[in-house]
Amino acid sequence: MTEKTRHNIRLGSWDDLKDDAAPIRMQVFVVEQRVPLEEEIDVADSLCVHAVAYAAQGVAIGTGRLLPDGHIGRMSVLIEHRGKGVGGEILQALMDHARLIGFNEVALSAQTHALGFYRQYGFVEEGEEYLDANIPHLMMRRSL
Repeated sequence: MTEKTRHNIRLGSWDDLKDDAAPIRMQVFVVEQRVPLEEEIDVADSLCVHAVAYAAQGVAIGTGRLLPDGHIGRMSVLIEHRGKGVGGEILQALMDHARLIGFNEVALSAQTHALGFYRQYGFVEEGEEYLDANIPHLMMRRSL
């Protein structure tokens, strides 16, 4: 198992972070997972608080976002940085921010292959499996 290191996580608006967040999302969702580009970047980006994780060299390696309704989404980490705690740090930063601005819970739409990851952070599945961009998902929720 790879030693987990703390990464620099920056929170901000889409205008502030899109130059770092968008290429990660393009690589993970559009290139790797074949999500159509028009489904990946959406109007909600301008309404969200975004988190970007940076490696020691200042290179952006992961991202996620918090929507105004408390939904966490677009969690993505570049393949060479997966399994090193990056996703967990992004998720924790977004949950901490949600708590700070008054949310009592957060929700997310998890790809089914990632259910175990989200369970580690206290998320619980609800409802039936569904397809989003042709990828199986389940809703998950966690109290803060």
